[in-house]
Amino acid sequence: MTRESTHVSVFIARSAADVYAYASDPANLPAWAAGLSSSIAREGDHWVADSPMGQVFVAFAPPNDFGVLDHHVTLPGGGTVYNPVRVIPDGEHSEVVFTLRRREGMGVDEFTADASAVAADLQRLKGLLER
Repeated sequence: MTRESTHVSVFIARSAADVYAYASDPANLPAWAAGLSSSIAREGDHWVADSPMGQVFVAFAPPNDFGVLDHHVTLPGGGTVYNPVRVIPDGEHSEVVFTLRRREGMGVDEFTADASAVAADLQRLKGLLER
């Protein structure tokens, strides 16, 4: 059961369509989502990433016109974490919102560190897309 969540967001000076096109391609994850992936490869119907937690499986929402970048991450121990992410249009720009949920047994310090890692990842995404 989720006991707490926080929304981590960043505004990006690019259209929502541009941001979604880049961020929805799993092959781009290592460039901006270091908290999740240092490398990633497609194996059959799955994406397998080398993460700080070990090898994980990543499954993304199907391509859509609503900016939904939700994804499930199956951890080395077999548990799965659901990560809701949205790209929201803001005129010619966009906002990316990542909902981070505090998992059962996760301490406050770990949750805070996780939120900081997500914020850093979103800043990298912003930097790449605003070049």
